[in-house]
Formats: sequence, C-alpha cells, structure tokens
Amino acid sequence: MSTICVYCGSSSGTDGAFALMAEALGTAIVEAGHRLVYGGGNVGLMGIVADAVIAGGGDVIGVITEQLLALEVGHDGLTELEVLPDMHSRKARMAELADGFVVLPGGFGTYEEAFEVLTWNQLGIVSTPVVFLDVMLSDDEQSFYDPLFDFIDGATAAGFMKPQHGGLAQRAVTPAEAVSIAAGPAPEFTRKWVG
Repeated sequence: MSTICVYCGSSSGTDGAFALMAEALGTAIVEAGHRLVYGGGNVGLMGIVADAVIAGGGDVIGVITEQLLALEVGHDGLTELEVLPDMHSRKARMAELADGFVVLPGGFGTYEEAFEVLTWNQLGIVSTPVVFLDVMLSDDEQSFYDPLFDFIDGATAAGFMKPQHGGLAQRAVTPAEAVSIAAGPAPEFTRKWVG
C-alpha cells in the first residue's frame, strides 16, 4: 500500500468537471489499494477527494494547521487528522507521509506545494513522483494544465532548467493513470549543476 498525497483546491472551481475528477481520483486511490494524505479540509476539491476515499472504505490522513482548524474547515470524518502549528510543518509532514503526489486544480497554495516538492526532487532532497491530473474543460478545447506545461516547456527552452528537470512534472489524463504514476518509481535523479 502506498500513501498518495493529493494537492488540490479548497474551492470546487467553476466547472463541474473539477469536482467529478476529484471524486474519481478518490475512488481510484481506494480501488488501487492505497491510502490518501491531504490538507485535512472538508471544503472544495479537498473535501470531495477525501469523501470519495472514505465512501470506498479507504484510509484518509488529514494534515491541517491550527489556524485552518479554527476556521472550521477541518474534516471530522477522517481516519486521522493531524493538527500542526503552521504551514511549514504541515507541508513537511505531508511530504514525509507521502510516497507520491497527485496535483488537481487549485490556487496558489496547491501550486506552491507541488512546486516545492518538484524543487526538492530536482535538488535530490526527496525522490517521489509528482503528477498533475489534467481536466478537460467543459466549454473549451484546452485542458486545464495546458498553460502550465507550456510554461514549463518555455522555461526549459529558455535554459532555466534541464529537460530532465522539466520532466519531473508528470501529467496524467485519467485518475487511474495518475494513481499508477504516483505509486510508481520517481524519475531518475539528474544533478542540477553538474552532469
């Protein structure tokens, strides 16, 4: 059994496709026999993923800050809810518990967490897969993460990262694929400055 960390929004977004993908991801985590660790909230995509894992009979570990718990956004139906004093310790604890990461749509916090783990992989601090679970938007031909991966490709082309480091940000289009990548081996480590 692997522990899959999911980073995602505390909002559900404006397109119903986001909530459907979050629910399907939770189901896929349970069906693959894995456990969920996430930010401990009962709101937005966070709550939807957690509820889907719980509904499937899976284990869910939430990691939340004292501040967020005081705002009454903590989920009270989890297998375990760890309450930590600040965001730094919360992020470190989630990374410590996780074997791999799946990133659903979200806001600044979602991407800050994902890019921190990608940076740790780039520096050799951790060796864990990070996969962005893409969502096709209902009223657009573009998927949600197309602009993000264009940005990563542009940063690579401009010489700010090696292609191997850009490749640390993996992409999936189905929940089962995302779970399989997150529970699998991390990409091979490439030194940032040498080699």
